[in-house]
Amino acid sequence: MPQNFYEIMKRRGFVEWCSHPEELGQKMEREAVTGYVGFDPSADSLHVGNMVPIMGLAWLQRLGHKPISLAGGGTGLIGDPSGKTKERPLLSVDKAVHNVECIKKQLSRFLDFDCGANSAVMPNNYDWLSRISFIEFLRDTGKYFPMNALINREYVRSRIDDPDKSITYTELSYILLQAYDFDHMYHALGCSLQMGGNDQQGNIIGGMDLIRKRSGGQAYGLTFPLLLTASGQKFGKSEDGAVYLDPKRTSPYKFYQFWINADDRDIERLHRMYSFESLDAIADMMSLHASHPERRDAQKRIAWEMTERVHGGDVTRGVLDASEVLFGERDVKSAGAETLDTLAAEIPTSDISSPLPIPLLEGLVASGGVSSKGEGRRKIKEGGIYLNGERITDETRSITGGDLLPGGYAQLRVGKKDFRLLRFNR
Repeated sequence: MPQNFYEIMKRRGFVEWCSHPEELGQKMEREAVTGYVGFDPSADSLHVGNMVPIMGLAWLQRLGHKPISLAGGGTGLIGDPSGKTKERPLLSVDKAVHNVECIKKQLSRFLDFDCGANSAVMPNNYDWLSRISFIEFLRDTGKYFPMNALINREYVRSRIDDPDKSITYTELSYILLQAYDFDHMYHALGCSLQMGGNDQQGNIIGGMDLIRKRSGGQAYGLTFPLLLTASGQKFGKSEDGAVYLDPKRTSPYKFYQFWINADDRDIERLHRMYSFESLDAIADMMSLHASHPERRDAQKRIAWEMTERVHGGDVTRGVLDASEVLFGERDVKSAGAETLDTLAAEIPTSDISSPLPIPLLEGLVASGGVSSKGEGRRKIKEGGIYLNGERITDETRSITGGDLLPGGYAQLRVGKKDFRLLRFNR
């Protein structure tokens, strides 16, 4: 039996706005509802900021309803002007097709595309938008959109009123195209619910109005909140920029560390929105976390769940091993070559071609950990140099074949947190 998706999502903090909350909730208790979220193929990877609507679709499916992840292969050629101060670069058709394929692969980590009646589907709006004639579109769709309503949208008005900005007819047409998508899927796929970020409310209402005006149908809209950190920053950003799901853009190690570094003030909300744990289980976990916040158990739990879902269990276990080695929770001498290879991609690593043994001071300089042998001697005297986790007290110490870890590595630490690897020719 389908469950009341609206009420469950509201309790978890997913609902910013809903067009008909009581009516939608009652409908979802009576029958399975088909709902969709559109994904703009402007890049070949989704990022953490996209994951709130992704989780919305995943919950919709888990609660007995049917999710549609609409690929914007057609609208992506135009570009959504919502919240933008200038026109986006236009995509080529080939690039949009490539990006859609990449996005579907990532969505399959969250949605089941082969589970029977409520299997997820991923239609591409290029398939129907590319077949509409311009005259047909103006007559059958454009006539339902008063121009004064379009230009009075806040983001449109802000660009019209600013002499240094403008908005093109192409961009303004996006609003109509998205409404056409909702109307098309309402009739072709029985889709009565559109969901999206809070910047999509106006576009969603446009689609609902088009359905009502053209056929008298009843459709629903729901938006998710913009997720901000306790410090007021948009969630999903790191020092390197957006945190992507594609391992070529954001390594699994950095992806894992992003969640590990979550602020204690944010962690309960992150579990409610990014995990499938029950609210009772989250409350119990937060009680334990409050007793020992220094252990960061809540962060480790969400980091594991998210990294495993996006990158798989084997990759996540390797990332966890590398993290434990780097932060001293595990002896580096017990690490295997794969773990050290993972670390080598994340911390400064220098390739050494000189035959062993070599003076430790020479290795320190080559690693960039110290600027000179003199600085290295001083740091050794101060007790701040470590080789494979062991403090070095002898400035004449050499790195020998016996010091090599699997894969031909030797780990250096300068001070408390400056970790480096030397990789010797194998």
